[in-house]
Amino acid sequence: MPPYTITYFAVRGRCGAMRIMMVDQGQKWKENVVAFDEWMKGDLKATCVFGQLPKFEDGDLVLFQSNAVLRHLGRKHGAYGSNDKEAALIDMMNDGVEDIRMKYLKMIYQDYDTGKDQYIKDLAGHLSKFDAVLASNKSGFLVGDKISFADYSLFEVLLNHQVLCPSCLDSFPALKSFAAMMAARPNIKAFLGSDDYKKLPINGNGKQ
Repeated sequence: MPPYTITYFAVRGRCGAMRIMMVDQGQKWKENVVAFDEWMKGDLKATCVFGQLPKFEDGDLVLFQSNAVLRHLGRKHGAYGSNDKEAALIDMMNDGVEDIRMKYLKMIYQDYDTGKDQYIKDLAGHLSKFDAVLASNKSGFLVGDKISFADYSLFEVLLNHQVLCPSCLDSFPALKSFAAMMAARPNIKAFLGSDDYKKLPINGNGKQ
């Protein structure tokens, strides 16, 4: 029996980073796929603390909120820094990634047709911050000398943006190197090439 269970829709969505993290860490998990019409009935939603999916189960621990799941996995699998200072910096970097993710999701779900071009124009200003951080750390990771949950989160956001704008990393050598390094990690490379990954749309409305 896999140690973890994800209950979510048939999209990458909010589970993208945690799936990539688990596969890279050699973990197995079970997927409970929820159909949208089933979700709209409201029974499952009523059992969710914040009325949202994903739902993540680790034994008798049930978590909602995808970033809480990433932090939990980070603590369990040694991907939360080597000390309290690094942990605080990893939290900061993940919050920065979340800022980009929320801007992206707002554009995808609320303003795609009229806002996509402007979003892409503004993207460099957001990506440059992460490029500078990565360029200053010789390990190639965001914080310290080993991978953290924030690295998985950033990588997943970059994957989505490379679909939106394939050239978006061309002006950012540190980010481009980071994305290539992450994609080349054996477990991640196999996962990204798998049918299980490819069959899932990035977002629930089909826009990317």
